[in-house]
Amino acid sequence: MGQAQTIPIVGIVLALVTFVSMLLLGFDPIIALAILIVWVGSLLLAAGRPPEPAPVVVTQSINSDSMRKLIENSSTPLLVTDKNTISIANRAARRMMGQHIIGQDARVAFRQPEAIALLGDDRNGQAIIRGLVRRQDIWQINRQAVDENLAVIELINQTAEADISRAHTDFVANASHELRTPLSAIIGYAETLSESGETIDSPTSQKFLGTIQREALRLQSLISDLMSLSRVEAEKHDLPDQLLELLPLTERAARDAAGTDRLERLKLELNVDPCIKGDQQQIEQVVRNLVDNALKYGAPDTPVRVQLDLSRDGMARISVIDQGEGIAPEQIPHLTRRFYRTDPGRSRASGGTGLGLAIVKHIVERHRGRLNIESDLGQGTRVVVRIPLAEAGSRHANEGENDVSAEPSAKEAAQEIGGKSPIES
Repeated sequence: MGQAQTIPIVGIVLALVTFVSMLLLGFDPIIALAILIVWVGSLLLAAGRPPEPAPVVVTQSINSDSMRKLIENSSTPLLVTDKNTISIANRAARRMMGQHIIGQDARVAFRQPEAIALLGDDRNGQAIIRGLVRRQDIWQINRQAVDENLAVIELINQTAEADISRAHTDFVANASHELRTPLSAIIGYAETLSESGETIDSPTSQKFLGTIQREALRLQSLISDLMSLSRVEAEKHDLPDQLLELLPLTERAARDAAGTDRLERLKLELNVDPCIKGDQQQIEQVVRNLVDNALKYGAPDTPVRVQLDLSRDGMARISVIDQGEGIAPEQIPHLTRRFYRTDPGRSRASGGTGLGLAIVKHIVERHRGRLNIESDLGQGTRVVVRIPLAEAGSRHANEGENDVSAEPSAKEAAQEIGGKSPIES
């Protein structure tokens, strides 16, 4: 668009008069003409002005169609209400609450006093509701008005955060309880010995001292396991890079766990020598914990078999098998929870802390492996740990194809304990 322009007549006339005067006075005609051209050009440029701006037309930019396109692919459940009637629900909201919510009154769709109070007051704000989809769900509802009729409702799932908070609370409570039990025994027996002086006979005092020593060792073991669990969780995102030969490591850790008094029950079936990338101390701890559990809870005078072979899915496989009472199927998914015991009395009597399998699970996860537990009541339990082979040890995979390797059974796959829940994390 060109510039609007007015011609400065007076200035041009003055320039012409000056030009003529210069000629009459004997100036060079070329210089006089150049001055005339510059003068008139300057006047014409100065007289120009920018065009008037085009009028701005304000249109309504928010409507149902544009809002529907804007929120449809959001991963957060979003609703748009028109006078509290749900007119738009994005894909995430429809998947969560069903297609039928479109056209419903929002207060009827939520059916929660807190949500009804928020929506009924027709105000911006937020509310916390429970059981929106499942019984234990916790959701935060945020309402923001767009205009006098339209409002956007955002649904934020806070179940995981609540589970983590509850898990931390449970962990502190359980740890406090577990620590208090041996401390109470130690303090009680020590006070009895102190107050009795020489009046207590030697056999009784020796019994008390034995109890104090046993509970102190249990307390030491519990603190050691808590520190191990804390260290493993702190390092769970750091992939180990130390190259380990699994056969000597497994044999050494299994024998250490058995000790001299239980060594005759240990049956080693180490068929291959795979290499993995791992943390030596943590892998030894996995083997020790599994073997110790099997020896504790297996039937007395029955063997505990420790197998090392290769699975067809390209992993080194450590299996620990006992011939104990077995574990009920409904208890297997909970075995890796902190302080979980199938038989609390028997576990405490045997010196168990309830943290062994929780430590094993976190170590296996750090090594990008898998943990499987299968058990038959009255027959025993089989715990299998699979850890990926290191590239340097991949030659063993070809050599081991004709060994006792086998695909994981359907039952093993069903009992795999590889995932994390907020309660356990």
